[in-house]
Amino acid sequence: MSRVAVIGGGPAGLAAAEVVAGAGHAVDLYEAKPSLGRKFLMAGKSGLNLTHAEPMPDLLPRYAEAQAALAPALHAFDNAAIVAWAEGLGQQVFTGTTGRVFPVVMKASPLLRAWLGRLQTLGVQTHTRHRWTGWAGKGLCFDTPSGPLGVTADATILACGGASWARLGSDGAWAGWIGSEITPFAPANAALRVEWSDHMARHLGTPLKGVAWRAGPHRSRGEAVLSAKGLEGGGIYTVSRGVRKGGRLTLDLLPDLSVDDVAARLSRPRGKASLSNHLRKTLRLDPVKIALLQEWGRPLPDGPLQLARRLKKLTVAHDGLRPMDEAISTAGGVPMTALDDHLMVQDRPGVFCAGEMLDWEAPTGGYLLTACLATGRRAGQGAVDYLAAAAL
Repeated sequence: MSRVAVIGGGPAGLAAAEVVAGAGHAVDLYEAKPSLGRKFLMAGKSGLNLTHAEPMPDLLPRYAEAQAALAPALHAFDNAAIVAWAEGLGQQVFTGTTGRVFPVVMKASPLLRAWLGRLQTLGVQTHTRHRWTGWAGKGLCFDTPSGPLGVTADATILACGGASWARLGSDGAWAGWIGSEITPFAPANAALRVEWSDHMARHLGTPLKGVAWRAGPHRSRGEAVLSAKGLEGGGIYTVSRGVRKGGRLTLDLLPDLSVDDVAARLSRPRGKASLSNHLRKTLRLDPVKIALLQEWGRPLPDGPLQLARRLKKLTVAHDGLRPMDEAISTAGGVPMTALDDHLMVQDRPGVFCAGEMLDWEAPTGGYLLTACLATGRRAGQGAVDYLAAAAL
């Protein structure tokens, strides 16, 4: 029986451990934190979006430049396989109106408990509070409550996470000793930093719905929430990549109307009504949209056509993305070119990488967890095949 070390107790590491242990190998799972799946549980607080139900030709482009490299893993463990896997752990799922797939209980903890129970049945040995600190030759080094520990394994799977939410275990510290050149980390699916004027205080905490965002080639119809720190929510996360790359962020307050339609409505007689009342009556703008127009659109143009153009393409004044540690995920990490088709590090035979430590990014909506599970299983199968070849 070969012994495999899996480093990282998040979805990718757990998925890898399940495959390797299921193939009959001894698995030691190492996690720096006191418990497993901390970021997984955090994701479950908003319902645990497991995957997305869209067909593979539509799903793959969500991974942008990394789609070709991720395709083998995603085809091998696609959204249908994820549904079957969750149901095999006793968790029924449903597909929402937007195609997102959730457990019926809308929680992560029941699924995680069942998953850990399966791993225990398969013989996986878990070692928490074991922080990987690098290599000693071909051996692995850990800091543990009992002091430094050296470990040797026949194969190693690294699933150490990205560089956001350090308190949950993803701090990117491993980048200093992975042994390959790392693409610098950057925030992905990140909130926006905005310094609001005083008159916006009464709108903080208000959701902004029925709008469209654009930054560079990235566009979103998702909503956002005005917070004391700025703007957050799915609509902003989707275009944050464009903001990160220097694209100008614009807001369309009336995405279902053309500029001409808006101008025609603004041309209706205004009488003695204030501009705010005129906007509310003719365009059905709610108070938060009117407030944002005043915040970012002044001085407002006089003519209906010019004002319509401002409403349809309002430049968002901001101070960039929130800090990377607050981002939902990160771009950067181990380049896919440093790995073979089975996610093995080409310069380190027998060492595989999976999950968010790989250089890929995707929007929220189930795509992040899908790729973590798929690459974890891909790396796990790669380790199984590697051990089989080594035994010949």
